[in-house]
Amino acid sequence: MSLLYSEVEEELRAAVRGLLADRCPPAAVLKRIESDPYDPDLWKTLAGEIGVAGLLIPEQYGGAGASASEAAVVLEELGRGVAPVPFFTSSVLATRALLPTGDALLEELAEGRKTAALVVPFAASPYRPGAPVRVADGRLTGTVTGVAGADVADVLLAPVDGRLYAVEEGAEVEGVPSLDLTRPVATVTFDATPARDVGECDLAEVLGFGAGLLASEQLGVAEWCLDTTLAYVKERHQFARPVGSFQAIKHRLADLWLDVVRARAAARSAATDGSAVSVAVAQSWNAGVAVHAAEEALQLHGGIGMTWEHPVHLYLKRAKASEIALGTPGDHREALASLVDVPGPE
Repeated sequence: MSLLYSEVEEELRAAVRGLLADRCPPAAVLKRIESDPYDPDLWKTLAGEIGVAGLLIPEQYGGAGASASEAAVVLEELGRGVAPVPFFTSSVLATRALLPTGDALLEELAEGRKTAALVVPFAASPYRPGAPVRVADGRLTGTVTGVAGADVADVLLAPVDGRLYAVEEGAEVEGVPSLDLTRPVATVTFDATPARDVGECDLAEVLGFGAGLLASEQLGVAEWCLDTTLAYVKERHQFARPVGSFQAIKHRLADLWLDVVRARAAARSAATDGSAVSVAVAQSWNAGVAVHAAEEALQLHGGIGMTWEHPVHLYLKRAKASEIALGTPGDHREALASLVDVPGPE
Protein backbone atom coordinates (compact mmCIF):
# COMPACT_ATOMS: atom_id res chain seq x y z
CA MET A 1 0.00 0.00 0.00
CA SER A 2 1.38 3.40 -1.00
CA LEU A 3 0.25 6.62 0.68
CA LEU A 4 1.75 8.75 -2.10
CA TYR A 5 -0.49 10.51 -4.61
CA SER A 6 -0.48 9.10 -8.13
CA GLU A 7 -0.08 11.22 -11.25
CA VAL A 8 -3.77 10.76 -12.06
CA GLU A 9 -4.74 11.93 -8.57
CA GLU A 10 -2.55 15.02 -8.87
CA GLU A 11 -4.11 15.87 -12.23
CA LEU A 12 -7.56 15.48 -10.70
CA ARG A 13 -6.53 17.69 -7.79
CA ALA A 14 -5.23 20.38 -10.15
CA ALA A 15 -8.48 20.39 -12.13
CA VAL A 16 -10.69 20.68 -9.04
CA ARG A 17 -8.45 23.24 -7.31
CA GLY A 18 -8.27 25.37 -10.44
CA LEU A 19 -12.03 25.38 -10.86
CA LEU A 20 -12.64 26.26 -7.21
CA ALA A 21 -10.06 29.05 -7.29
CA ASP A 22 -11.79 30.55 -10.31
CA ARG A 23 -15.44 29.96 -9.46
CA CYS A 24 -15.66 29.37 -5.73
CA PRO A 25 -13.01 31.12 -3.62
CA PRO A 26 -13.82 31.32 0.13
CA ALA A 27 -14.89 34.96 -0.25
CA ALA A 28 -17.53 33.92 -2.81
CA VAL A 29 -18.77 31.14 -0.52
CA LEU A 30 -19.11 33.69 2.26
CA LYS A 31 -21.37 35.84 0.10
CA ARG A 32 -23.64 32.91 -0.81
CA ILE A 33 -24.33 31.54 2.65
CA GLU A 34 -26.62 34.40 3.68
CA SER A 35 -29.10 33.55 0.92
CA ASP A 36 -28.63 30.21 -0.85
CA PRO A 37 -25.35 28.40 -0.08
CA TYR A 38 -25.79 25.66 -2.67
CA ASP A 39 -24.07 26.47 -5.97
CA PRO A 40 -25.81 24.50 -8.76
CA ASP A 41 -23.66 25.96 -11.55
CA LEU A 42 -20.47 24.92 -9.80
CA TRP A 43 -21.86 21.43 -9.22
CA LYS A 44 -22.87 21.16 -12.87
CA THR A 45 -19.30 21.90 -13.93
CA LEU A 46 -17.75 19.58 -11.35
CA ALA A 47 -20.14 16.76 -12.20
CA GLY A 48 -20.37 17.17 -15.97
CA GLU A 49 -17.03 18.55 -17.12
CA ILE A 50 -14.63 17.13 -14.53
CA GLY A 51 -16.76 14.05 -13.87
CA VAL A 52 -16.55 13.89 -10.09
CA ALA A 53 -20.18 12.80 -9.67
CA GLY A 54 -19.47 9.38 -11.12
CA LEU A 55 -16.02 8.73 -9.67
CA LEU A 56 -17.12 5.80 -7.50
CA ILE A 57 -19.61 4.42 -10.04
CA PRO A 58 -18.43 1.57 -12.32
CA GLU A 59 -17.98 2.25 -16.03
CA GLN A 60 -20.89 -0.06 -16.91
CA TYR A 61 -23.22 2.51 -15.32
CA GLY A 62 -21.55 5.50 -16.98
CA GLY A 63 -19.15 6.30 -14.15
CA ALA A 64 -15.36 6.54 -13.97
CA GLY A 65 -14.83 3.32 -12.02
CA ALA A 66 -12.27 5.10 -9.83
CA SER A 67 -11.20 4.11 -6.34
CA ALA A 68 -11.79 5.77 -2.99
CA SER A 69 -8.34 7.38 -3.29
CA GLU A 70 -9.48 9.57 -6.20
CA ALA A 71 -12.65 10.54 -4.33
CA ALA A 72 -10.50 11.41 -1.32
CA VAL A 73 -8.43 13.84 -3.40
CA VAL A 74 -11.61 15.60 -4.52
CA LEU A 75 -12.77 15.81 -0.90
CA GLU A 76 -9.46 17.34 0.15
CA GLU A 77 -9.94 20.13 -2.37
CA LEU A 78 -13.62 20.63 -1.54
CA GLY A 79 -12.60 20.84 2.12
CA ARG A 80 -9.99 23.48 1.28
CA GLY A 81 -12.70 25.51 -0.39
CA VAL A 82 -15.62 24.65 1.95
CA ALA A 83 -17.40 24.26 -1.39
CA PRO A 84 -21.21 24.20 -1.11
CA VAL A 85 -21.79 21.21 -3.40
CA PRO A 86 -23.36 17.78 -2.65
CA PHE A 87 -20.35 15.65 -3.56
CA PHE A 88 -19.96 14.00 -0.17
CA THR A 89 -23.67 13.49 0.47
CA SER A 90 -24.62 12.35 -3.04
CA SER A 91 -21.51 11.02 -4.79
CA VAL A 92 -20.05 9.31 -1.72
CA LEU A 93 -22.68 8.35 0.87
CA ALA A 94 -25.77 7.90 -1.32
CA THR A 95 -23.78 6.36 -4.17
CA ARG A 96 -22.07 3.88 -1.85
CA ALA A 97 -25.44 2.77 -0.52
CA LEU A 98 -26.83 2.37 -4.04
CA LEU A 99 -23.86 0.58 -5.65
CA PRO A 100 -24.67 -3.00 -4.52
CA THR A 101 -28.17 -2.72 -5.99
CA GLY A 102 -27.08 -1.93 -9.56
CA ASP A 103 -30.14 0.30 -9.86
CA ALA A 104 -30.66 2.42 -12.98
CA LEU A 105 -30.48 5.53 -10.80
CA LEU A 106 -26.69 5.06 -10.78
CA GLU A 107 -26.50 6.21 -14.40
CA GLU A 108 -28.32 9.45 -13.61
CA LEU A 109 -26.08 10.07 -10.61
CA ALA A 110 -22.95 9.38 -12.66
CA GLU A 111 -23.93 11.96 -15.27
CA GLY A 112 -24.84 14.53 -12.63
CA ARG A 113 -28.42 14.72 -13.88
CA LYS A 114 -29.68 13.88 -10.40
CA THR A 115 -28.37 14.04 -6.86
CA ALA A 116 -29.34 11.81 -3.97
CA ALA A 117 -29.22 11.96 -0.19
CA LEU A 118 -29.03 9.12 2.30
CA VAL A 119 -31.80 9.65 4.84
CA VAL A 120 -29.89 9.14 8.07
CA PRO A 121 -28.80 11.76 10.61
CA PHE A 122 -25.42 13.18 9.61
CA ALA A 123 -24.32 12.43 13.17
CA ALA A 124 -25.20 8.73 12.82
CA SER A 125 -22.44 6.42 14.02
CA PRO A 126 -21.28 3.49 11.86
CA TYR A 127 -21.05 1.48 15.08
CA ARG A 128 -24.71 2.04 16.00
CA PRO A 129 -26.50 2.46 12.66
CA GLY A 130 -30.22 2.83 12.38
CA ALA A 131 -32.92 5.27 11.31
CA PRO A 132 -36.41 5.75 12.77
CA VAL A 133 -38.27 4.88 9.56
CA ARG A 134 -40.79 2.08 9.11
CA VAL A 135 -42.06 0.47 5.95
CA ALA A 136 -45.42 -1.15 5.25
CA ASP A 137 -46.92 -2.07 1.88
CA GLY A 138 -44.25 -0.10 0.02
CA ARG A 139 -44.83 3.10 2.01
CA LEU A 140 -42.46 4.79 4.44
CA THR A 141 -43.38 6.44 7.72
CA GLY A 142 -41.11 8.27 10.14
CA THR A 143 -39.09 11.41 10.76
CA VAL A 144 -35.31 11.70 10.44
CA THR A 145 -33.51 14.80 11.70
CA GLY A 146 -30.19 16.29 10.68
CA VAL A 147 -30.07 14.83 7.15
CA ALA A 148 -27.29 16.45 5.12
CA GLY A 149 -27.93 17.14 1.45
CA ALA A 150 -31.65 16.41 1.59
CA ASP A 151 -32.67 19.98 0.76
CA VAL A 152 -31.07 19.81 -2.70
CA ALA A 153 -31.49 16.10 -3.47
CA ASP A 154 -33.65 14.88 -6.33
CA VAL A 155 -33.92 11.42 -4.77
CA LEU A 156 -34.03 10.39 -1.12
CA LEU A 157 -32.58 6.99 -0.25
CA ALA A 158 -33.94 5.62 3.01
CA PRO A 159 -32.34 2.53 4.60
CA VAL A 160 -34.90 0.44 6.48
CA ASP A 161 -34.29 -3.01 7.98
CA GLY A 162 -31.42 -3.86 5.65
CA ARG A 163 -33.18 -2.63 2.53
CA LEU A 164 -32.83 0.62 0.59
CA TYR A 165 -35.89 2.56 -0.57
CA ALA A 166 -35.90 5.37 -3.13
CA VAL A 167 -38.31 8.29 -2.80
CA GLU A 168 -38.52 10.91 -5.55
CA GLU A 169 -41.61 12.78 -4.39
CA GLY A 170 -44.04 12.95 -1.52
CA ALA A 171 -41.58 13.41 1.34
CA GLU A 172 -41.54 16.58 3.42
CA VAL A 173 -38.09 18.16 3.62
CA GLU A 174 -37.72 21.08 6.01
CA GLY A 175 -34.42 22.92 6.32
CA VAL A 176 -33.25 23.61 9.87
CA PRO A 177 -30.51 25.89 11.25
CA SER A 178 -27.08 24.32 10.91
CA LEU A 179 -23.78 25.26 12.52
CA ASP A 180 -22.04 24.56 9.21
CA LEU A 181 -23.55 27.18 6.91
CA THR A 182 -21.96 25.57 3.85
CA ARG A 183 -23.58 22.17 4.45
CA PRO A 184 -27.25 22.65 5.40
CA VAL A 185 -29.19 19.88 7.10
CA ALA A 186 -32.90 19.15 7.05
CA THR A 187 -35.63 17.18 8.76
CA VAL A 188 -37.15 14.57 6.46
CA THR A 189 -40.66 13.34 7.21
CA PHE A 190 -42.33 10.38 5.54
CA ASP A 191 -46.08 10.02 6.02
CA ALA A 192 -47.13 6.84 4.24
CA THR A 193 -44.91 8.02 1.39
CA PRO A 194 -44.68 5.70 -1.63
CA ALA A 195 -41.19 4.26 -2.03
CA ARG A 196 -39.41 1.90 -4.39
CA ASP A 197 -37.41 -0.97 -2.95
CA VAL A 198 -34.08 -0.88 -4.78
CA GLY A 199 -32.24 -3.64 -2.94
CA GLU A 200 -30.18 -4.59 0.07
CA CYS A 201 -28.24 -2.02 2.10
CA ASP A 202 -25.48 -2.54 4.66
CA LEU A 203 -25.84 0.78 6.47
CA ALA A 204 -22.94 0.21 8.86
CA GLU A 205 -20.59 -0.41 5.91
CA VAL A 206 -21.83 2.70 4.10
CA LEU A 207 -21.37 4.94 7.13
CA GLY A 208 -17.93 3.45 7.81
CA PHE A 209 -16.87 4.09 4.22
CA GLY A 210 -18.16 7.65 4.47
CA ALA A 211 -16.35 8.23 7.76
CA GLY A 212 -13.07 7.13 6.17
CA LEU A 213 -13.44 9.59 3.30
CA LEU A 214 -14.68 12.38 5.57
CA ALA A 215 -11.18 12.35 7.06
CA SER A 216 -9.87 13.63 3.71
CA GLU A 217 -12.29 16.55 3.77
CA GLN A 218 -11.15 17.33 7.32
CA LEU A 219 -7.56 17.22 6.07
CA GLY A 220 -8.42 19.79 3.41
CA VAL A 221 -9.95 22.09 6.02
CA ALA A 222 -6.83 21.81 8.19
CA GLU A 223 -4.49 22.42 5.24
CA TRP A 224 -6.30 25.61 4.22
CA CYS A 225 -6.22 26.91 7.77
CA LEU A 226 -2.49 26.20 8.11
CA ASP A 227 -1.52 27.64 4.71
CA THR A 228 -3.66 30.76 5.14
CA THR A 229 -2.35 31.41 8.63
CA LEU A 230 1.26 30.98 7.54
CA ALA A 231 0.76 33.52 4.76
CA TYR A 232 -0.91 35.96 7.15
CA VAL A 233 1.72 35.89 9.90
CA LYS A 234 4.42 36.54 7.29
CA GLU A 235 2.65 39.71 6.15
CA ARG A 236 1.24 41.01 9.45
CA HIS A 237 3.75 43.23 11.25
CA GLN A 238 3.91 44.08 14.93
CA PHE A 239 6.73 46.03 16.58
CA ALA A 240 8.26 46.48 13.09
CA ARG A 241 8.60 42.71 12.67
CA PRO A 242 6.48 40.05 10.98
CA VAL A 243 4.28 38.34 13.56
CA GLY A 244 5.51 35.01 12.25
CA SER A 245 9.06 35.80 13.37
CA PHE A 246 8.12 35.54 17.05
CA GLN A 247 9.25 32.28 18.60
CA ALA A 248 5.93 31.49 20.27
CA ILE A 249 4.11 31.76 16.92
CA LYS A 250 6.76 29.63 15.20
CA HIS A 251 6.34 26.86 17.77
CA ARG A 252 2.55 26.85 17.49
CA LEU A 253 2.64 26.63 13.72
CA ALA A 254 5.38 23.98 13.73
CA ASP A 255 3.26 21.82 16.04
CA LEU A 256 0.24 22.39 13.82
CA TRP A 257 2.22 21.42 10.73
CA LEU A 258 3.17 18.12 12.36
CA ASP A 259 -0.48 17.48 13.22
CA VAL A 260 -1.52 18.12 9.61
CA VAL A 261 1.20 15.83 8.24
CA ARG A 262 -0.05 13.04 10.51
CA ALA A 263 -3.62 13.78 9.42
CA ARG A 264 -2.59 13.40 5.78
CA ALA A 265 -1.09 9.98 6.47
CA ALA A 266 -4.19 8.89 8.39
CA ALA A 267 -6.57 10.12 5.66
CA ARG A 268 -4.58 8.45 2.89
CA SER A 269 -4.50 5.19 4.81
CA ALA A 270 -8.27 5.24 5.34
CA ALA A 271 -8.89 5.96 1.65
CA THR A 272 -6.36 3.45 0.33
CA ASP A 273 -6.82 0.63 2.82
CA GLY A 274 -10.37 1.22 3.95
CA SER A 275 -10.15 -1.21 6.85
CA ALA A 276 -12.12 -0.61 10.03
CA VAL A 277 -8.88 0.10 11.91
CA SER A 278 -7.69 2.68 9.36
CA VAL A 279 -11.08 4.42 9.39
CA ALA A 280 -11.18 4.56 13.18
CA VAL A 281 -7.63 5.91 13.37
CA ALA A 282 -8.31 8.57 10.72
CA GLN A 283 -11.52 9.83 12.30
CA SER A 284 -10.25 9.75 15.88
CA TRP A 285 -7.31 11.95 14.80
CA ASN A 286 -8.39 14.09 11.84
CA ALA A 287 -11.59 15.43 13.37
CA GLY A 288 -9.66 17.01 16.22
CA VAL A 289 -6.87 18.28 13.96
CA ALA A 290 -9.35 20.12 11.73
CA VAL A 291 -10.90 21.84 14.74
CA HIS A 292 -7.49 22.68 16.22
CA ALA A 293 -6.22 24.09 12.92
CA ALA A 294 -9.32 26.26 12.53
CA GLU A 295 -9.06 27.52 16.10
CA GLU A 296 -5.38 28.41 15.62
CA ALA A 297 -6.22 30.19 12.36
CA LEU A 298 -8.93 32.20 14.07
CA GLN A 299 -6.66 33.26 16.94
CA LEU A 300 -3.53 33.97 14.90
CA HIS A 301 -5.48 36.14 12.47
CA GLY A 302 -6.14 38.42 15.44
CA GLY A 303 -9.04 40.86 15.25
CA ILE A 304 -9.78 40.27 11.57
CA GLY A 305 -10.23 36.57 12.25
CA MET A 306 -13.14 37.36 14.56
CA THR A 307 -15.09 39.23 11.87
CA TRP A 308 -17.87 37.87 9.68
CA GLU A 309 -16.11 39.28 6.61
CA HIS A 310 -13.16 36.89 6.95
CA PRO A 311 -13.96 33.32 5.82
CA VAL A 312 -12.03 31.58 8.62
CA HIS A 313 -15.22 31.12 10.63
CA LEU A 314 -16.62 28.99 7.81
CA TYR A 315 -13.77 26.55 8.32
CA LEU A 316 -14.20 26.47 12.09
CA LYS A 317 -17.90 25.71 11.68
CA ARG A 318 -17.23 23.03 9.05
CA ALA A 319 -14.62 21.45 11.33
CA LYS A 320 -16.87 21.50 14.41
CA ALA A 321 -19.86 20.12 12.49
CA SER A 322 -17.84 17.32 10.88
CA GLU A 323 -16.31 16.43 14.26
CA ILE A 324 -19.61 14.84 15.26
CA ALA A 325 -20.52 13.58 11.78
CA LEU A 326 -20.56 9.81 11.21
CA GLY A 327 -19.39 9.14 14.73
CA THR A 328 -17.54 11.33 17.21
CA PRO A 329 -13.79 10.91 17.84
CA GLY A 330 -14.75 9.18 21.07
CA ASP A 331 -16.89 6.67 19.17
CA HIS A 332 -14.00 5.87 16.87
CA ARG A 333 -11.46 5.60 19.69
CA GLU A 334 -13.74 3.22 21.54
CA ALA A 335 -14.16 1.13 18.40
CA LEU A 336 -10.42 1.21 17.75
CA ALA A 337 -9.67 -0.09 21.24
CA SER A 338 -11.93 -3.05 20.56
CA LEU A 339 -10.56 -3.64 17.06
CA VAL A 340 -6.93 -3.85 18.23
CA ASP A 341 -7.85 -5.61 21.48
CA VAL A 342 -6.72 -2.84 23.82
CA PRO A 343 -9.31 -2.79 26.61
CA GLY A 344 -10.15 0.48 28.30
CA PRO A 345 -9.79 1.12 32.03
CA GLU A 346 -12.10 -0.74 34.35
